[in-house]
Amino acid sequence: MDTVEEQLGVQDVLGVAALILGDNSIPVPGKPSTATPGTSHASLFFRKHLNVRFKRAILPTVTKGSVLKFKVRMVNNLGVFVGRAVPVLGWVILANDIAQITVKATTRYNKIARGEDKLW
Repeated sequence: MDTVEEQLGVQDVLGVAALILGDNSIPVPGKPSTATPGTSHASLFFRKHLNVRFKRAILPTVTKGSVLKFKVRMVNNLGVFVGRAVPVLGWVILANDIAQITVKATTRYNKIARGEDKLW
């Protein structure tokens, strides 16, 4: 518990906010059945305010549906790229926290434990 308390901070709030803003909870009528249903607040915001198009699709993106199918979709719009990157950033932040908490807690336990009680 001490290690969790030490680790949690402002970046965790940003990570959770990124996950919430990047969740595709806004229904979108008329999307193809093969597309990931819905869109996110982040996607709508960045499509509107960062509508920069490239000649070719050069930016790699993932969605909930494409992650499950192990597919990366290339896009040519910077707003789409940033909007889809927001929840990925949230997952990276939270995964980093879990890894750091695990390593620190295990290290602290091993300093306290004796002999065969140590984890490694």
